[in-house]
Amino acid sequence: MNTEEGKYNIKAVSTMLGIQPGTLRAWERRYKMIAPVRNDSGHRLYTDEHVKKLKWLVEKVNAGFTISQAVTLSEQNSLNETDLDTKDKDQNRLNVIRKDLLNALLSFDENEAHDLINEAFSIYTIDKVLIDILGTVLIQIGHQWEQNKITTAHEHFATSILRSRIGILMHSFPQNSFLPKVVAVCAPGEWHELGLLIFTLFIRRKGFNVIYLGSSIIEEDINTVIETVKPKFLFFSCTINDNLPNALSLIKKLEEEYETLEIGIGGHAVHSISPEQKQEFSHNLVGETSQEWEQWMSEKMKDR
Repeated sequence: MNTEEGKYNIKAVSTMLGIQPGTLRAWERRYKMIAPVRNDSGHRLYTDEHVKKLKWLVEKVNAGFTISQAVTLSEQNSLNETDLDTKDKDQNRLNVIRKDLLNALLSFDENEAHDLINEAFSIYTIDKVLIDILGTVLIQIGHQWEQNKITTAHEHFATSILRSRIGILMHSFPQNSFLPKVVAVCAPGEWHELGLLIFTLFIRRKGFNVIYLGSSIIEEDINTVIETVKPKFLFFSCTINDNLPNALSLIKKLEEEYETLEIGIGGHAVHSISPEQKQEFSHNLVGETSQEWEQWMSEKMKDR
């Protein structure tokens, strides 16, 4: 097939690249870096060359450049000291968005919080916003709450805002019926589900059919879900250090009961794991970054 023939609609390209359709349209309108062809109905169609160029731009954005800087690099086809300076400036911009979003959430300013999240999605890819902005702010709020620097009301307000935005995205991605099923749930005693939501969205964007259970449920119910759904993967999120021993104990028990089930665990509490536990549960630790999540999933999928 001719590579100049348009064959991908905007939804397909959005899913492949992790860019919201509105962001992709904005990039095209502002920077003119590609010109999609149109079908008889006037809908955008992207060629293989378009997708290749967009993938390159996304890689640069995920590396820390703004889209305008990435487009300039594409045109120059080079990376020099000036480009590295602009990358540092973009890191400062990223830090400003994080700081402003944290302040908005802790000030109960819903409109400002949504405006900042919209701004972030208009500049960066979905993965970058989730991991480098929302994920970072989530961790900061969790730390402040654990240290009694903010109230439960602050934590609940921030959770409701971020959960609503992540939830909307989660249900916008198509599922691949050929991929195995996934169950995602908070570890025993855990009620902080935002970290799990972010991870679940990452998995959903890959096309996996995820049964999202949210905050902690009783152990017997987990068994019921496993026996009903028969998932390939089960993911736990653990934020509070005191809950980690029970989570690890449950993982061992479930692995004995379900030999083919792949169980992963992530979350802030995993940082407190002992060297001995880290060695024993190394195959369960999914990591913190999207690259580590990708690697963990790829290794487990090889064993299918």
